[in-house]
Amino acid sequence: MPDVHAVVGFLVVALFAMGWVWGLVIWIAKRDAGTWFWRWLAAAQIVAVLQALLGVVLLVLGYRPNTWLHLVYGFGPLVVLVIGHGYARQPRFAPRPWVPFAWAAFFNFGLTLRALMTGLLKS
Repeated sequence: MPDVHAVVGFLVVALFAMGWVWGLVIWIAKRDAGTWFWRWLAAAQIVAVLQALLGVVLLVLGYRPNTWLHLVYGFGPLVVLVIGHGYARQPRFAPRPWVPFAWAAFFNFGLTLRALMTGLLKS
């Protein structure tokens, strides 16, 4: 089970990396996000929630992370996504509601990468 959590950890880091790079590219190109960006967002959110649920299952089974920061880095992306949803609904983002999610992906890339690093750390 910890191996599945690690594999999904790599996937979630890759998904958030793809999201912030995608956001940067469409911002530079002055383009709209398009349908595929929203599909990416749905996939990233599902995988992030799945990863958090796998972590909770591991905690229930008695596995403990090497440091409590792993929990902060692991659950932080869910909070950042909720904040992104709040910002995307504000009128100032009405023409480009994808911008808060690109920023959320940027921060979540860092958080999930750090979670992966602390999770793979051997004590």
